[in-house]
Amino acid sequence: MRRLLGGALVLLVAAGTARAGDPYARARARMIRAVEADVAATRARIGRDRLAPAVMEALARVPRHEFVPPEWKDRAYENRPLPIGYGQTISQPYIVALMTDLAGVGPGDRVLEVGTGSGYQAAVLAALGCRVFTVEIIPALAEAARRRLRRLGYDRVRVRLGDGYYGWPEHAPFDAILVTAAADHVPPPLVRQLRPGGRMVIPVGGAFRVQTLTVVEKAADGRVSSREVLPVRFVPLTGGGRL
Repeated sequence: MRRLLGGALVLLVAAGTARAGDPYARARARMIRAVEADVAATRARIGRDRLAPAVMEALARVPRHEFVPPEWKDRAYENRPLPIGYGQTISQPYIVALMTDLAGVGPGDRVLEVGTGSGYQAAVLAALGCRVFTVEIIPALAEAARRRLRRLGYDRVRVRLGDGYYGWPEHAPFDAILVTAAADHVPPPLVRQLRPGGRMVIPVGGAFRVQTLTVVEKAADGRVSSREVLPVRFVPLTGGGRL
């Protein structure tokens, strides 16, 4: 029953923010409907008719307008990536929701994110109740995201300045790893930091080309498998581990 009511629950969240005087409530509701339409259009590729209601509820709660530059606030809830400076982007809401759903995370899970950007994906994960460890290689973005997440009350997110290719071994193993930049291979350090039974969601492919969103799974016995999900386009993963 909860799965069938997922869309209605999201609309109730939007309606609640509207009653509270949120000027972005209508735009946020349109964004949710656009994400649901993209899910329906790609269901044959992604292997599901809808995303988990908890994921959609988290997407509906996170104020995306807080994670974009001021000049883009009026377009913050469009279902598209937007520039955030330094050659980086905030991901399309559909892709954020899909990657979160594919990771299969929930309350209490430890999640590593590679590529903090503005902090939007980390906020969605935190809204699900995850403990988030996120790594950003660009100093200005890392510091801005740290301040933004703290100001907005996302206390379950820790931000680190560093090369995400090598993960965050001090806090491993992780129940899930989300990589929000494209790599031409799956980084071995991240595979090692994935808990048995965990999943990594990562775009794999060449820089500035169409890549493939890939789910990497580590079985209980440590064996690793992967499956391709969807063509995507991400900015490239940078740092010392880049081939």
